Amino acid sequence: MSRRIHLALHPYGVGGPGQHGLWKDPLVAKNASIDVNYYIEQAKAAEHALFDALFVVDSQFINSTYPSHYLNRLEPLTLLSAVATHTKHLGLVGTASSTYNSPFNLARRFASLDHISAGRAGWNVVTSFDTGTSRNYGLDEHLDYTTRYGRALESVQVAQGLWDSYEDDAFPADVERGVFLDPSRLHALDHAGEHFKVAGPLNISRSPQGQPVIFQAGVSEEGRDLAARVAEGIYAPGGTLESAQEYYADIKKRTAAYGRDPEHIKVFIHGGPIVGATDEEARRREREIFEEDNDFASNLALLGRSFGAYDFSVHDLDAPFPDVAHLAEKGGRTGAGKIIERAKAEGLTLRQVAESVNAFRRSPFVGAPETVADTIEKWYDAGTLDGINLAFRNNDDLGRFVDGVVPLLQKRGLFRTEYEADTLRGNLGLPVPENRHTVARRSVND
Repeated sequence: MSRRIHLALHPYGVGGPGQHGLWKDPLVAKNASIDVNYYIEQAKAAEHALFDALFVVDSQFINSTYPSHYLNRLEPLTLLSAVATHTKHLGLVGTASSTYNSPFNLARRFASLDHISAGRAGWNVVTSFDTGTSRNYGLDEHLDYTTRYGRALESVQVAQGLWDSYEDDAFPADVERGVFLDPSRLHALDHAGEHFKVAGPLNISRSPQGQPVIFQAGVSEEGRDLAARVAEGIYAPGGTLESAQEYYADIKKRTAAYGRDPEHIKVFIHGGPIVGATDEEARRREREIFEEDNDFASNLALLGRSFGAYDFSVHDLDAPFPDVAHLAEKGGRTGAGKIIERAKAEGLTLRQVAESVNAFRRSPFVGAPETVADTIEKWYDAGTLDGINLAFRNNDDLGRFVDGVVPLLQKRGLFRTEYEADTLRGNLGLPVPENRHTVARRSVND
């Protein structure tokens, strides 16, 4: 398959981080985050536009200050199983924490989604950003970075081992011979590692794509390294063209250093395109959206998420940014560290830091269809991305991108005009992993 841009859709429901006013949009149903038909409608639109995947995020801790979508939303794998029955080609990527799930349970759930969708499942591996999640799972505090990422790596490796429990020819289902299973093609895992002890085997066979696709969203050193070792898709922050180039090159270099083909890891940057009839109209709408979301109390609460849902309202807003470095280690360490570093370097008050969390920043993917297509092509050619994880304010905005920008990308040969395969791996151009036990048997026979 020739190299083309991959597109994924990231539905927001009634509003994720920083989107404090989205729930007020008259085009967004107030129950969108728990309405499966909302997701099915978006998934169908994405599939009609030949997108690669639908991506659903998750977290398992809230308080009353959290973004609207976080307060009341569907569990990803349950949701994606429903969406699977209304789509045929669209990949279905769900977020699940390796910190607060056992790998056997995760392996079984994602393998089930992979069968329900006939080979379109993907697992976005996270180590959990919200420190308060620990208290929902019987722990007094969140695990430290080293432990979380060590556990994540082992969790993926265990899941992949479990997905190989059955070889492809394990079920002859021969009525005449009375043989349903060939026992020699069933393999226990017998894993005993630093974080997990899992016997196996898994009680579900391999899907048409062999194994679910592994996604990751690492920004820290540990996250980047985990991605390079096991990820096949990455959700990258984007930012400036220069920072995106650095991230892309670093991930590809690390991947090669682990003996993997850099083409077998697809980097998706975040993009929130706003398409208008003209550049001026789109830029005006971009500013309007900022004003709709610009709420100081919500920005202050959003700042607290990087520090374990810390309540910054207990501090004097006009005093220097408080010393909260100890809270960053078990929360969003990379992002929190940057906030602290900037506050110290520039002598910022707490109010100034909170205002900067959701400050107006012009997106490069805003304008008339031709302008947005030009920018996407520029970023693609500059070595910043393999794909874009797209988020839209509402269904009308999605429609303007699908109707205006996608045809231009297709005309330029940058995006598919038909699906290449029925599986997520096939459409991403990723190889089907051969069962490890089949490989071992062949090497012995050779």
